[in-house]
Amino acid sequence: MRRPILTLFLLLCWLGLNLPARAAFELTPQSSGASLNGAIDLLEDPEGKLGIQDMANPEVQQRFVPADGRATVGQSRSTWWVRVQLGRSFDAPKQWWLENSGITVHRVSLFLPDGRGGWTERESSESRPFADTRDHSYRRMLFKLPEIGPQPLTLYFRSFDPAGNSFPLKIWQLDDLKELKSTENLWFGLVYGVILALFLYNLFILAALRDTAYLWYVLATASALVFILSMTGHGFQYFWPDAPVPVWLDRITLPALWGIFVMRFTQELLYTRRGLPWANRLFNVACVLYAIAILINAFGFRAEGAILIAITPIVTVPTALISAVIRWRQGFIPARFYLIGYGTVLVSTAVLVMRAAGLIQPINFTAYMFPVAVATESILFSFALAYRIQMLKQERAAAVEQADREKAARLAQMQASADELQAAVTIRTAELAAANQRLSERERELQHAAFHDSLTELPNRRYLIERTESALANAKRHDEPLALMLIDLDHFKPINDRFGHDAGDEMLRTIGQRLRKHVRGGDAVARLGGDEFAVLIGGPDAETEAGELAQRLLDELAAPMCYGAEQLSVSISIGMALFPQHARHFSGLYQTADHALYKVKARGRSGVAVFGEDGELSEEASLHLDVLKIRTGLI
Repeated sequence: MRRPILTLFLLLCWLGLNLPARAAFELTPQSSGASLNGAIDLLEDPEGKLGIQDMANPEVQQRFVPADGRATVGQSRSTWWVRVQLGRSFDAPKQWWLENSGITVHRVSLFLPDGRGGWTERESSESRPFADTRDHSYRRMLFKLPEIGPQPLTLYFRSFDPAGNSFPLKIWQLDDLKELKSTENLWFGLVYGVILALFLYNLFILAALRDTAYLWYVLATASALVFILSMTGHGFQYFWPDAPVPVWLDRITLPALWGIFVMRFTQELLYTRRGLPWANRLFNVACVLYAIAILINAFGFRAEGAILIAITPIVTVPTALISAVIRWRQGFIPARFYLIGYGTVLVSTAVLVMRAAGLIQPINFTAYMFPVAVATESILFSFALAYRIQMLKQERAAAVEQADREKAARLAQMQASADELQAAVTIRTAELAAANQRLSERERELQHAAFHDSLTELPNRRYLIERTESALANAKRHDEPLALMLIDLDHFKPINDRFGHDAGDEMLRTIGQRLRKHVRGGDAVARLGGDEFAVLIGGPDAETEAGELAQRLLDELAAPMCYGAEQLSVSISIGMALFPQHARHFSGLYQTADHALYKVKARGRSGVAVFGEDGELSEEASLHLDVLKIRTGLI
């Protein structure tokens, strides 16, 4: 009697070990790509002491509970066991492939029966090299199953990751999986291409502008790209396949780095340091928390790091959104792009956090959501930066215009008093110190204004003096002549009186253009003020060229000018002085040329006079002769 009872007891134990808690998932020809999570059982091992041999224990088998479609248990310090039983219909293929889509799980092992009453362990996770743990090169964990015969195939997964356990399981035929792989690579390649293109584009802009906001944007885009590569599994597959995922590329470090760079970008883009100091302090705190998460993860506290990067957005997200809304209401347009872009990523990040916490189950839609959101965010952030640079250009243009007005005021003061000018320059330079740091081109424009006439765009008196001194020094070295012509407009005042100052200004601009057209490129033409112009001619043929030019100018400058329906014209008087005949310094040349000019005026205007043509001598020449007449006492 006891022997049949013992036999019945052993039979029941065997049934408890080998019969599933639920019916085996039946594979049909249409099962390729089907999810298995509705037909799996879960077992929590809080102490992580259970091994595959313990699965033969009926008490352990009774602890398995149906997963009811769950594909994640969230952040848990426990080890989790997954039991899967597969059968097949008579017309289904025998060979199948099992996919576990939990890409970044720390440690995952699959136990398959070896056909001799034992088990074969296959470990495939980020703690092992990609090349050693895949039966087929695919971004997700993929296992080739033994051929399934008439009897169901029982297999077990053991999963451990304090940062979040997930085990979305699917069954595949390899051809179908390859087709899916091609489609996925196409779409992910598009996302990677968009992010990479924006990264390179803004990297070039960073190199040109050296703007801090672009620096943080480029770093955020780069970390987001690597983060997406890690999440999708492409990074593990193509970029570091021969080694375990390093700590600086895992699911804690990468999002933390991305969070730091996004916070710094937010501070620069929204100017929180100046306009929103409370938000700026909170962003600084968030950066410190992210840095702590990276540090403690590096020392092996993976669960704590995951918790820290999950709770930090509770502070940063509302702060960033409120800051963007405030700046938007203040009229700062880039905040609008930031708000839309960050809101997109916020939704996808919330989905990721809920997946990690086990609040929602991983599906294809949520897997693609974050990469697409980051690509969208990168585009919108790039728009925000471009708009910000445009605003800076407008501010710079306004500052340049303001600087021009201020420079004109300083130049007017310079004519009145050198001491006053120095004091004004000192005061105004102190007031513009901050603006000058950002406007490197302003000084060149102001330099142009200092040496040029604003009406005719010709060089002014100051430029002529410096140019003449330099030309005199060169002429002395090469023993060459030099000619200075002073040109005065005759009958110019009646034009102002009759037609107004606008007509007079137009006449002066026309005279300036004609002078520039007829004077050689190596010579200088300047407006000295009012209706007075000057031409400086150098070279071995300076005297001859000056005479010919004077005759041409008498005709060309006297040609009528159209002003509305009127024909306005003036005649010109030209006085000329030569180096070294008449003077050896600018002041002497100017005086003698001016003296010759007044001779023309005295003769009735509209003509040319060369100083000394009637035999008179300049003061400088007379003084030189007087010195020669003094007896030395040596004779």
